[in-house]
Order: sequence, then structure tokens, then C-alpha cells
Amino acid sequence: MGNEGDAAAVDVRLGARLAELRAERGWTLGELAERSGISRSTLSRAERAEISPTASLLNRLCHVYGRTMSHLLSEVERESALLVRAADQRVWTDQASGFVRRSVSPPHSGLRGELVEGRLAADADIAYDRPPVPGLEQHIWVLDGRLDVTAQDTEHHLGAGDCLRLRVWGPTRFRCPGPEDARYALAVVLP
Repeated sequence: MGNEGDAAAVDVRLGARLAELRAERGWTLGELAERSGISRSTLSRAERAEISPTASLLNRLCHVYGRTMSHLLSEVERESALLVRAADQRVWTDQASGFVRRSVSPPHSGLRGELVEGRLAADADIAYDRPPVPGLEQHIWVLDGRLDVTAQDTEHHLGAGDCLRLRVWGPTRFRCPGPEDARYALAVVLP
């Protein structure tokens, strides 16, 4: 999404989809708050697109709904094509954390893998308390800068060209120690 208008439109569609997912399960905001650990007021504001959800918040909701973040974001966009031109790759920004996520090859029905480009600003730090899907396979290839990734209580210090592969079962943390921003490719494969 290149501009603020596009980002606001995505937030509106995302909020509507989050409300649909909750309604499909017959949950109240209170029940979803209990399941996700997110306050009722924050959930309500996200569903009404009064706030732009953070990566951490979306990750918690994805866990509850059993889908990856890419899958959730793809549900608010048009059907994914087999060929995705650079100009058509969707970008989502978490302003609060300094995280920019480009869906290079978004999820597609019948396929288990996807490719994402992540950018973290220097000193940015994102912690996920759980994977969106337990056992999710990730391959993290640092293209520029440095990236510290913590998974299963082990911290990995990655530089340009390094690749970390793992299955995600618990909390993870992505931190860019700087001094420059980090850019990395993330291959995600559903279990």
C-alpha cells in the first residue's frame, strides 16, 4: 500500500474480516478477549478500524483463528494470482514497531508456502507470544543489515547472507540491533 488512503482502506477491510471471523464462531468480544488476551475495547476498535492493529495483536488473533498473518491479510485482498508483479505485492506497515511486511508471494489455495519480505527499522523490536499456527516452518534469510531472532529461548545473531530455519512452537522475537535497518526474506510453510 503506497499511501495512507490505501492503508486506511486495508484497515477497514481487515476490521470487517476480523468481525466476520468472530461472528462465524459465535463469540462475543468478551469471549475473544479471553481467548486472545487482548482487551475487549482494543478488539472492538480494531474491528471498527478505529486503530491499525500491530503485528503482535494480529499474531495473537491469527493464533486464535488458526491462520498465518499472510493468510489473514490475503483474505482482505482480491484473489491471489500465480504471478505477482512487484507493483502488485501488498505492503503492510506496523507504525508502532517500525516493521514493514511485503507479501512477495501471498498465500494461495492449495499451496502451503509463501514468501515475505520483512524490514525492521534500527532498534525495532517485535515479540510474538505464540506462533499463529503451532509448528509453523520458517526460513529467515537476512538480505541487508543485522537481525537478532530469539526462538525456543535461544538468541540467534544473523548478518547479511545468514539464514536461520526453524519450526515455531512458542514465543519468538525479532530485533534489529542497528545501526542500519534490517531487510530479510521470510519463507513460511504451513505444517
